[in-house]
Amino acid sequence: MKEVTATLMEEDNNSKTRNQVRWAPLHGIPFERRMQMFAVCSWIFMLFICLVIFAACFTHPVLWPLLIAYITFLFTDKAPENGGRRYDWPRRWTIWKYFVDYFPIKLIKEHDLDPTGNYVFGYHPHGIISMGAFANFATEATGFSEKFPGIVPNLLTLASNFRLPLYRDLILSLGIASVSRHSCESILSSGPGRSIVIVIGGAAESLSARPGIADLTLKRRLGFIRLAIKHNASLVPVFSFGENDIYEQVDNDQGTTVWKVQKKMQSLLGFTMPLFHARGIFNYDVGIIPFRHPIVTVVGKPIPVPKLEKDQKEPTQEQLLEVQKQYIAGLEDIFNKYKDVYAKDRKQDLRIID
Repeated sequence: MKEVTATLMEEDNNSKTRNQVRWAPLHGIPFERRMQMFAVCSWIFMLFICLVIFAACFTHPVLWPLLIAYITFLFTDKAPENGGRRYDWPRRWTIWKYFVDYFPIKLIKEHDLDPTGNYVFGYHPHGIISMGAFANFATEATGFSEKFPGIVPNLLTLASNFRLPLYRDLILSLGIASVSRHSCESILSSGPGRSIVIVIGGAAESLSARPGIADLTLKRRLGFIRLAIKHNASLVPVFSFGENDIYEQVDNDQGTTVWKVQKKMQSLLGFTMPLFHARGIFNYDVGIIPFRHPIVTVVGKPIPVPKLEKDQKEPTQEQLLEVQKQYIAGLEDIFNKYKDVYAKDRKQDLRIID
């Protein structure tokens, strides 16, 4: 059985080097592996599934009063701006364990975190869909609560995701909240241990996500540092090896038509769409299912931030740049410590490109 699994993983990881489409065998694949595929597909297509179910409800007139009430609730609910509606049970669903084992995803702790403090976790790189961020901070499949007792993380995402019926309720239950300033401040002010996880590079960084590449969009990202200083929350650099290796992306060098369209979309909508591809459900070469590639997320040492003076409402530019310097150094320390273990096939070292 181990030999079959190893052979299949080798085929999967080398799929992008083949020219013809290779189909997965109908027999001989372990049940665990099939469940892993099911878990990943469920998450990738969850938004579509939720929208189809919601639309189907309109075909039953008896449900219309409930749908009207739900839509009203959807536009008046303030939970996304106030820390979400987190429940422990959905975070521990068995499906997330299969999701993690698909790649697999591993969480490494570099330093203990004091549960009486608040923290701003900066996640890098964004990748295409930030699979590592979801697995580590929106579920308990990698054991976050066991590794960091007393720390309650909220993974943050665009506010537009909370206008999507049913899907919004699922991600809220997992502790995912809006990345708006009000939401961040609400969480960090709500008690000891409350922390936020921000994928710093955002849409811009996703356009640079390619296997073997670790280009971070960070130079002009000072908002999360300002937020941390104002709330006296330590910054925690987080780097995920392998996040950029689970998808290929169509060439979109700066100045090309594809790049211009993607940047225009980002400016209009707040997000953009990388032209990515990987494998399929029944083949190893074509589709949008991620390649099986290990993702190792390293949570670095917390970086204390300077306290504001009594009459100081905002941090100075010098304070922001000094903390940013320490933060980047923390990321580089993580990368340099583990790059020869978890990024052996890298094409280049870590770069801060923007």
